[in-house]
Amino acid sequence: MNPTAPTSKPRSKRVPLASVATLLVATSLIGQVLGFLRTKLVNANFPATGPNSTDAYFAAFNIPDFFFFTIAAGALGVAFIPVLADHLQRGDRKGVNELTTSLLNSMVIIMFGIGVLMFVFAEQIIKHFVGPDQVHTGTLILRMIAFNPLFFTISGVLTSLQQSLGRFFFYAIAPLFYNSCIIASAIVFSTAHGQSGGPGELGVIGLGIGALAGAVAQMLVIGLGTINLRYRWQPRILWRSSDFRLILKQLAPRSLDQGVDQLNSIVETKFAKDLGVGNISYYNNAYVLSTAPALLIGTAISTAAFPRLSQRLSQGRPDLFRNDFLKVLRAIIWITAPVVIISYFARGYLARMIFTRSSTEIALVFGFLAGAIFFRTIYTILSRWFYAQKDTITPMFVSLFTISLNIFLAWWLTKSFDYGVAGLAIAQSVVAMVEVFILLAIMIRRDHGLINRVFWAGTARIISVSGFSMIAGYMAVQLYPLGASDQGVLTLGTKLAVISLVVFGTHVAVSALFGLAEARIVLRRLRRFIFLPIRLE
Repeated sequence: MNPTAPTSKPRSKRVPLASVATLLVATSLIGQVLGFLRTKLVNANFPATGPNSTDAYFAAFNIPDFFFFTIAAGALGVAFIPVLADHLQRGDRKGVNELTTSLLNSMVIIMFGIGVLMFVFAEQIIKHFVGPDQVHTGTLILRMIAFNPLFFTISGVLTSLQQSLGRFFFYAIAPLFYNSCIIASAIVFSTAHGQSGGPGELGVIGLGIGALAGAVAQMLVIGLGTINLRYRWQPRILWRSSDFRLILKQLAPRSLDQGVDQLNSIVETKFAKDLGVGNISYYNNAYVLSTAPALLIGTAISTAAFPRLSQRLSQGRPDLFRNDFLKVLRAIIWITAPVVIISYFARGYLARMIFTRSSTEIALVFGFLAGAIFFRTIYTILSRWFYAQKDTITPMFVSLFTISLNIFLAWWLTKSFDYGVAGLAIAQSVVAMVEVFILLAIMIRRDHGLINRVFWAGTARIISVSGFSMIAGYMAVQLYPLGASDQGVLTLGTKLAVISLVVFGTHVAVSALFGLAEARIVLRRLRRFIFLPIRLE
């Protein structure tokens, strides 16, 4: 350990971690609202069954996601940022540009080839995941979005460069453009317009056009973020660079990790299809709801913290690395607990808001995904403990085991115990818990002093506080029950807002009584906001 960091270099003017996290959480919240609106419009404007159903739409989108996460996503951050942090610590901006260019060019070549293959063999691929009457629709959608992984890859590499240099704004707002384009396509190509011979004749196929336009718009916005970063693209790949080879070495296990995860999604889609018509849509809608907290809380906060964690290790300060990691982990646990409570007790309200038809099935599945919400959110920061240390192999092996377990449990629960599509959700929650416990055990084995008594004591108090929050959530639902006639965003949203305020208010108040630092920070900032004097010019 080197307790003295270099002082010869000027301090970089970076935005504080809390401010970055706030920016990402705020924009993620807007993105999630747009994502829910997108899903709601898709479900409201297109049928759940038949040749032009949403089953074809959801199935078609799983294929490009599989290739993107398998081939490229592993490099777009966790395998790239730690290496960039080393160069930035040395002041080597030329090396940063060369690594960025090499990774960008190599990934573009690969993803372009993948896009061509998906476009040419779209029909042969999609027929394994949809019914015979949906093959034509699924094929057209898949061909429209075949090159989306290429655009996402370009965005991802440039995003990693910007995050390493402390620029997060364009990364934060870019996904809003993607969702907005799909929302627009859901309105324009709604089947309600098809009777007049307008654009609605395309039906659900038009969503592919919206997704393509959104991917291009997102890439262009990310591109704007490179302005004034002194980055210059060059048409070359530095294959002999040891650091570039290190990135490729880190990429392999991370890509396999992500690829197997996406393969799991494809297998689940296959299981849902075999369970009957409409189950693909039911499960995907519930799954989208369950991933929102992980993206809003876990991914946003972990993304903000990851460059800092990598920088701590580059500075030779494992003590600061441990301290920052534990603060972020505790904050995520504290914030996620009331979100999970609200998600479980208000699952019916959420399901009806996002999917008026067949909301009962979605609420059932979503309820069983509550455990997955909690543990998947925690996983986002646990995995970055390994990635910051340039270890992508350990999470890969853990994922291989847990995903294999998930596939087995999903098959077992849906077939042997007749849980139906809910069996997929139960398997997700069980496996998410197992994965977190395995990673924690490995971390403690490697660093015996990592999880200390202070952390365990704080976590125990968070669990105790969550008990009061659960009681508050239960009572709020009893006072504002979901009525059979409750419809619309205003009615459902009002009840959901009341339940959320009760749970969060209880959580913060009891946390303050228990002396939790997270609550003190929230209350201190709230007081500053309320009593901040306004300067009158």
